[in-house]
Amino acid sequence: MEHKKINLTLKVWRQQNAQSKGSFTEYKVSVSPDSSFLEMLDDINNDLEKKNLEPITFESDCREGICGTCGLVINGQPHGPIPRIATCQLHMRNFKDGDIIYVEPFRAKAFPIIKDLMVDRSAMDRVMEAGGFISVNTLSVPDGNAIPIPKEIASEAMDAAQCIGCGACVAACKNASAMLFVSAKVSQFALLPQGQPERYKRVESMVKVMDEYGFGSCSNTYACEAECPKGVSVKNIARMNREYFMAKVKSQNVE
Repeated sequence: MEHKKINLTLKVWRQQNAQSKGSFTEYKVSVSPDSSFLEMLDDINNDLEKKNLEPITFESDCREGICGTCGLVINGQPHGPIPRIATCQLHMRNFKDGDIIYVEPFRAKAFPIIKDLMVDRSAMDRVMEAGGFISVNTLSVPDGNAIPIPKEIASEAMDAAQCIGCGACVAACKNASAMLFVSAKVSQFALLPQGQPERYKRVESMVKVMDEYGFGSCSNTYACEAECPKGVSVKNIARMNREYFMAKVKSQNVE
């Protein structure tokens, strides 16, 4: 049995490029509660194209909450009002008939707007290139039990590795800090034996690039953890701070 459709007013941010001035454009929609948020945007775009109007530019890929490219700010919250999901997992049944919904891009100095709701998140890629890897020759696949790792350490590393790099932590932070993202990528290797050879070089390099791209400092409000679709813990930020301090001590470059 098909559910009754709900009527909504969308105020969507439209902006031609990073240099132009943007504004909200209003759209009236009637949508099935079973539709996902991105499916609703697809429907709006289909209608706009039928009228020879320019569709809303937004980004998405997997639509399964894995890749993180779908990130939008919905009524002031990155990924919307439901915790621990990406935008593509948000369904319209979470809104009420007659609601007004504001849809914006992730806003941060390091995330310049490409067009409408799409932003350039390549700064996060540059941070990963600076140290989000281990430099080893894997050769053949090693035995799974070759390097014993305590269960609690393995669990912590896997929890950090859940980060999908969507940028919600940056969008949620009043300082546009990327420390939750960077600390998760630092932690997943700092906890494991495979990450030890480059441990201190890694954290110094990644923090340096993070600062170069204009991400702010940690605001200590825990907004990043609250909005993270994977629930990555702020404990990783404390770990990264310790790693960074030890890296400076080791290199005798304490500032």
